[in-house]
Amino acid sequence: MSQATYAVTGVASGIGAELARLLKARGARVIGFDLRETSANVDRFIALDLDDPASIAAAAAQLDEPLDGLCNNAGLPPREGLEATILQVNFLGTRDFTRRLLPLFRNGASVVNMASRAGHGWREGAEQVRRLAGLERRDQIERFVETEKLDATRCYNLTKEAVILWTVAETEAMVKRGLRINSLSPGGIATGILGDFQKAFGPRMARNVERAGRPGRPEEIAEVAAFLLSPPSHWIKGTDIAIDGGMGAFNQADLMDLHGLRLPDEEGIA
Repeated sequence: MSQATYAVTGVASGIGAELARLLKARGARVIGFDLRETSANVDRFIALDLDDPASIAAAAAQLDEPLDGLCNNAGLPPREGLEATILQVNFLGTRDFTRRLLPLFRNGASVVNMASRAGHGWREGAEQVRRLAGLERRDQIERFVETEKLDATRCYNLTKEAVILWTVAETEAMVKRGLRINSLSPGGIATGILGDFQKAFGPRMARNVERAGRPGRPEEIAEVAAFLLSPPSHWIKGTDIAIDGGMGAFNQADLMDLHGLRLPDEEGIA
C-alpha cells in the first residue's frame, strides 16, 4: 500500500501544526503551506499567501504529486482593519486554492475545510454568502465590505458561513469525481489567536467556555481532521461537524427551552 500524501494549509502553528504532527506520526507524507516557513512535521514546505491570487497560483503550480487529501486550515481571526483580507483568506482564496489542486486528487481523496461555530448562523446569512461568493477582485471585496457595512467580526462569521455552505454546495460534484468534502466547526480553541476571539465575542464566548469547562485544544481538532482525511471516514460526505465541548448544545437547549427533557437529578430518582 502506497504512502498517503496530505496537503495542510496554515501548517506553521495551531491546529495545522498539530494535524501535520499527527499525520506524520501515522506514517503519512505531509506537504505544508503557510506564510511562515516551517520544517516541523512536514516533508515539503511551499509558501502560500491566500491574500494574494498570484501566490495561490504559484503555490498550486509547484505541487506536482498526487494527493490523498487537503485540509484547508489557514485563516484569519476577527481582527479590526483586516476586513477585506479576512474575506479573501478565509473563503475566496481558500476556494481558489482548492480548485487549483483538484486535478491532483487521487480517487477517494478527502477535503476538510476548517469552518467555525461562528458560521452556524448560515441560514440567516445565506443571501450575503451568495453575494460574497461572486466576488473576484480586491476592489470588489473592499467595495463589498463598505456597501454591506461589515466589521471584522461579521466578516469572520460570514466567511465561516460561506465555508459551510460551499462545502455543502460542492458535495455532489465531489462525489461524482470520486472525492469527499466536509467541514469542521471548532469553538473556543486555545491557540495563539484565542485572544482575538475573546475580544470579538466578549462575554458570550466567556460564558460558553465556562459552561464547557475549558477551551478546546488544537490536538483535539486535529484528531477529528485526521480522521476525516483518512479512508475509514469514507462514508462521511458533505457534513459539518461541530467540535465545541458542547457549546452549541448548551445554546440550543436554552433557545428551545429543552431543560425539561433532562434526566432527573439523582435525588429525584425513585
